[in-house]
Amino acid sequence: MAANWMRRTALVAACASAALLAACGSSTTESAFTPERLVAFGDAYNDVGQKGTRYSVNDGSVNNWTLQVASRYGRTLAASSAAGGRSYAVGNARVAAKPDAAGVAATPTVTEQIDAFLAAGGVATNDLIFINGGPSDVIAGMAAVTSGSLSTTDMVAASRKAGQDLATQVRRLVTAGAKNIVVTGTYDLGKTPWAKTINRESLLSDASSRFNEGLLVSIVDLGANVLYVDSAYYVNLYVGTPANYGFNNATTPVCTSLDTANGIGIGAGQVNSALCTPSTLLTGANQDSYVFADSVYLTPNAHRQFGNYAYDRLRARW
Repeated sequence: MAANWMRRTALVAACASAALLAACGSSTTESAFTPERLVAFGDAYNDVGQKGTRYSVNDGSVNNWTLQVASRYGRTLAASSAAGGRSYAVGNARVAAKPDAAGVAATPTVTEQIDAFLAAGGVATNDLIFINGGPSDVIAGMAAVTSGSLSTTDMVAASRKAGQDLATQVRRLVTAGAKNIVVTGTYDLGKTPWAKTINRESLLSDASSRFNEGLLVSIVDLGANVLYVDSAYYVNLYVGTPANYGFNNATTPVCTSLDTANGIGIGAGQVNSALCTPSTLLTGANQDSYVFADSVYLTPNAHRQFGNYAYDRLRARW
């Protein structure tokens, strides 16, 4: 009973945190924030092409939510691997732990991404900073459970700790002078095609929720500088009522781009949207009617709609 009460208390605190971070401040026509630079950190969900492609359908469109926000502001955002690029996010990156979700030790963690940014000059006036985390840490945890090296209880606890680690990085950016930070955790990986394929919906939902809880409870006092945009809420809407958002398939990946390697951390021989193009889609499929590009990551249409939601939240806030 005590454990259940503590969990309910933590969930209430997390919800209160989200409400506070969402509600602090508002913008007017005279005071609306207009960013001069956009900066991003995170994993595949924020990756705009660190290795040349994005984790979506690579069709030349605005196919990542951070790019959609940038376009709404009339700004650009490029991967840090390109000249002048300030998006440090890279697929499979974990918040603080190594190796990455695909078992690669060389991938910079979110912590190391921020190290590189701060070393290169750091925060400037009117920066808009995006930071995400969660999917890669949950995927890595699931792999450890499958291999038998981690218990399900320890996986969930590790997910919450990773959320707290992301909060530490958000606080670090605030301390460095950032005044406008957009934070999102992980959407519910228990709602993905991957979760259904491996029959682990409940565990992946629990781990996703605990990551977000650890993050939110730890940044509740940063509302003046931080806006939490809830990707879990929005993707739940996609999956729960897909027709309301122009989708007719929320259960099947639209891409067919099989990866012989463990490209996104869910095993070899799986669809990897970083390899997906318009020529590697299901026969006759309209990609705009699908939520998922591969078994974990979203289509361009899903990204753009979330980006519009985030932009509206930004305009209402700052």
